[in-house]
Amino acid sequence: MKNKRKAAGAALMLAVMVSIGGPPAISYAMVRTPVALGTAAYKNSKVTLDASNADQGYVMIKYTGDNGKIKVQITKGTTYTYDLNARESYEVFPLTEGNGSYSVKVFENITGNQYAQAFSQTLEVVLANEFTPFLYPNQYVNFNQSSNAVAVSDQLSQGAADPMEIVTSIYHYVVDNLTYDYEKAKTVQSGYLPNVDVTLAEKKGICFDYASLMTAMLRAQDIPTKLVIGYTGQLYHAWISVYLPEQGWIDNIIFFDGKNWSLMDPTFASSGGRELGGGNSSYQAKYTY
Repeated sequence: MKNKRKAAGAALMLAVMVSIGGPPAISYAMVRTPVALGTAAYKNSKVTLDASNADQGYVMIKYTGDNGKIKVQITKGTTYTYDLNARESYEVFPLTEGNGSYSVKVFENITGNQYAQAFSQTLEVVLANEFTPFLYPNQYVNFNQSSNAVAVSDQLSQGAADPMEIVTSIYHYVVDNLTYDYEKAKTVQSGYLPNVDVTLAEKKGICFDYASLMTAMLRAQDIPTKLVIGYTGQLYHAWISVYLPEQGWIDNIIFFDGKNWSLMDPTFASSGGRELGGGNSSYQAKYTY
C-alpha cells in the first residue's frame, strides 16, 4: 500500500498541468540556474548589467572596477539595496515587484557611508508570469543543483501527493533538526547573507537562515516561495509565503512568535484562491526576495 501511494503521488506530481501564464508544473529537483545571456546587456567601463532574463524575474550585475565597497539599488515601488560582493563575475538580483519600470543603479564607496553613482539604467519589465521571481536563486536564497539543501529537499519530497505535503515535510525537517541561534541573533551584522548549506550542516541559525533554507528547499521543488523580511511588532524578522496551486499565495505560512516556529493550518477562505485564514496580523512585510 505504501509503495502504491508513493508511486501514485509521484505520478500525480509529474502530471500537474497548468494554463499559460500560470504557475509551473511541480516536479522534483527543478533547480533553475540564472544565466547572463548577453542578449540584453547595458554597460560602462566598470559595470555590466545583463537583463536578458528580466522576464524571468532577475538581472545579473558584474563590477570590474577597483573599489572595495559596491552597492546595488533596484527601485520600482520600493528601493532594495544590496551589497555587490563578487568581482569580475556576475551576481543575481531579483525583480520582485511585478511588471513595470525598474531603476537599477550601482554605487561606489567614496568615504565612510558616502557613495557615488557609477551606473544607472531603467528597465521595462514584463514577467513571463508572477511566479518566476520566486523560483530562482538569488543573493538571499543562494542554492544550485549541487547544494546539499537541494539533495535533502529531494529526499523529503519523494512520494508527496501534493505541494502542501512537500511544504509540510520540509517544514518539519527544518524545525526538528535546527535550533534557533540566540547568540548569533545578538551579534549578526548588517549585510549578513545566509548560506543554506552551512545552516544545514551546523543545524542552527536565526530567522533569516531558517527562511532562506526553507525557501531554497521549496524552490528546488519548483514551488514558488517568497522570502519576506519585515516586522513582527517592533522586531525585524524574516518568514516565508508559499504558492499552492488550489489555494493561491498563503502569506506567513511559517512564522516565529518569539518562542516557537509554527506551521499554519491553512483552510480554504470562503471565496477561495486568496489569502487563507490563520495568519499572524502583526506581521508587516517590508521586502520580498
